[in-house]
Amino acid sequence: MKHASAKCFALMLCLFFANSCSASAQTFDPRDPRSPLHLVRMIELPGVAGRIDHMSLDTDGKHLVVAENGNGSVEDVDLASGKVVGRISGLHEPQGVAWLVLQREIAVASGDGLVRFYAGTDLHQVAMVRLGADADNVRIDHRNGDLVVGYGSGGLAVIDPASHRVVGGIPLPAHPEAFELLGTKVFVNVPDAHKIIVADLDQERVTSTQSTGLFFGNFPMASDATGSRIAIAYRTPGMVSLLDAHSGATISTVGTCGDADDLYFRARQLIVICGSGAVELIDDATHDVHIRTQRGARTGVLDPISGHLLVAVPARQGPAAIWELSFR
Repeated sequence: MKHASAKCFALMLCLFFANSCSASAQTFDPRDPRSPLHLVRMIELPGVAGRIDHMSLDTDGKHLVVAENGNGSVEDVDLASGKVVGRISGLHEPQGVAWLVLQREIAVASGDGLVRFYAGTDLHQVAMVRLGADADNVRIDHRNGDLVVGYGSGGLAVIDPASHRVVGGIPLPAHPEAFELLGTKVFVNVPDAHKIIVADLDQERVTSTQSTGLFFGNFPMASDATGSRIAIAYRTPGMVSLLDAHSGATISTVGTCGDADDLYFRARQLIVICGSGAVELIDDATHDVHIRTQRGARTGVLDPISGHLLVAVPARQGPAAIWELSFR
């Protein structure tokens, strides 16, 4: 009975946030001159089918690396020409990608549990690390250049990209999704355990655990430039919570679009990318604007060089493409 009541309450929350979202948001097409996000161009990804997962930019913002999960490939896109200039094929569900500055290599984490490293020049494989299963999100520890990978059922692995060896890790109660590195501290979304976990990378241990309660599907996460705030998006109900990174206390909560998979801070603004076919901009926890994309376009990356938002659109209504959107 208690379980049924909890499910009913969660459903009521879904309806509440869905209603508040539709009532308060202004909706724009990105081609509308009034839209705060304007479609600059579409970069076609020829022959790419299925879901597109995470993306990464090189340090100069000249190349975009795209994990094409459903296609079993990773694309190297030259942003200057707007053309695909290289492809890594034959992968099993590529998910997380990262550009390694010092090694000038691309790291690719895949559903088969492998993390492969490719030369950025000609995309030949340099090394491979086996983590066991479901290698997923990746982040770079900017203190030392180490690669941190979420994998399996669950854990974080720390890989030294110079030697291509696992040099540390943190066990977790279930598969980790997005995570953010703030010095030695790491915030981790663990949706299957209905938890947000804080751990210490250097001590390799969990330091605190916070339940998500009746909110489910905490996949995307972002931290602001100062490292003082953490944003977490939930899929059920569609909402974003803003947390104090020091205390873990909730600062605010606002309804948002469905199937959120990527999240970014832009000054005081939050950018939410949703597979329901929208990018939403939220200012200071006030629901602001809803920009239509296409269903399934659930991942993206914010380019710090151009300031543009790059959104991956799968092949449904047309060929797969990267939509480049500029802020007005």
